[in-house]
Amino acid sequence: MHTVLLYKMKNKIRIVGLLVTLSCLNKVVFAQVSNPGQLDGRQNTITTSVPFLMITPNARAGAMGDVGAATPNDPNAIHWNAAKMVFNEKNGTVALSYTPWLRALVPDVSISYLSIMGKLNDRSSIGGSLRYFSLGDIQFTDNFGGNMGKATPSEWAADLAYAQRLSDNFSLGLAFRFIYSNLAGGAQLSQSTIQAGTAYSADLTAYYKNKTKIEGYKINYGLGAAITNIGSKITYTTDQFRNFIPINMRIGGYGQIEIDKYNSLALMLDFNKLLVPTPPRYKRNENGQIEFDANGEPVIESGKKTNVPVIQGMLQSFTDAPGGLSEELREINISTGLEYWYDKQFALRGGYFYEHPTKGNRKYATFGIGIRYTVFTIDAAYLVSFGQRNPLDNTWRFTLGLDFDALRSGSNDKEKPIDSFEVPAN
Repeated sequence: MHTVLLYKMKNKIRIVGLLVTLSCLNKVVFAQVSNPGQLDGRQNTITTSVPFLMITPNARAGAMGDVGAATPNDPNAIHWNAAKMVFNEKNGTVALSYTPWLRALVPDVSISYLSIMGKLNDRSSIGGSLRYFSLGDIQFTDNFGGNMGKATPSEWAADLAYAQRLSDNFSLGLAFRFIYSNLAGGAQLSQSTIQAGTAYSADLTAYYKNKTKIEGYKINYGLGAAITNIGSKITYTTDQFRNFIPINMRIGGYGQIEIDKYNSLALMLDFNKLLVPTPPRYKRNENGQIEFDANGEPVIESGKKTNVPVIQGMLQSFTDAPGGLSEELREINISTGLEYWYDKQFALRGGYFYEHPTKGNRKYATFGIGIRYTVFTIDAAYLVSFGQRNPLDNTWRFTLGLDFDALRSGSNDKEKPIDSFEVPAN
């Protein structure tokens, strides 16, 4: 059941452009919510709670189609692949990001992200991050417009990560996460009081990087893999099934060619798949209504039951799509990015993200630039959506970086950005 949230601002009632499932925040603003009983070529979106965990936090990745499994020197590595931390060129970085969300519809929804990383020694690194998603001030009403009280829904997650280099080229990473989701604390839904939900999760990550030469050209490359948000289910009421959080598998590669002393070009490619059960196809009677068994459970015609333990759900996510292997392949999202640097001081970036029409239909191109000068770095990113409308449509994202090592030494060795914020386009 979905409830349209209303909020009052400057004495005007406006509809918030979010359909919040109070039992589960179902890929809100990421995809259309499907009817699990109607799969014949139509939407069969996998839905989870707390999808804010999957939002890209930084402008550099945002300019390259949301890639990040293997990109090097990443101050936001905890989000993408914690194992990358130990290969950062800098001994310590800090990243601060701010993203207005759904700015075309509402003025006070935003995501903030803080990441801190540092090297313990040449073979290990530690880091932490904090992500905060604010849904602004909301006025709850019933079906007749009656006042049901106000709230300020929000969600946040705190991470602690560790990376260990096992060889000169390979590392493993581990991150632990606490998740808090307060969508409508204290509000009433039927006979139930909606409570804040909590969950715990962990990331298992790996990273490999190396370099070689091909016909005289220097090639830097890397491979990354991460299974993120492996954790407990979350619930907002005491009389419902617990819902999966967005457990995700990300595999990606990175390759950079140094064309000459001043020019380099890099290509990145990521594949993402949610390790969450796919809604099954339910059996229907001659009137088109879903049939139920003696226990009141809907009868599954094809696919598998979704109310299963976490590990079972992760394993069956590879084989439970009602449409078989072809539908399983549709659940893989593809991100690709291109990055050109001139003299390690000016960058042009572009990217593309693809999600199958029956799995959410997110399709968008991204563009961006980067400028480095002495100890500062500025990145900018812009998104153009082609399929399902994206919450970041018409939004510029900027990254302001400060190179602490260069600041201390008075030199510029062209490190990646470390501080960021994001604002909408005019």
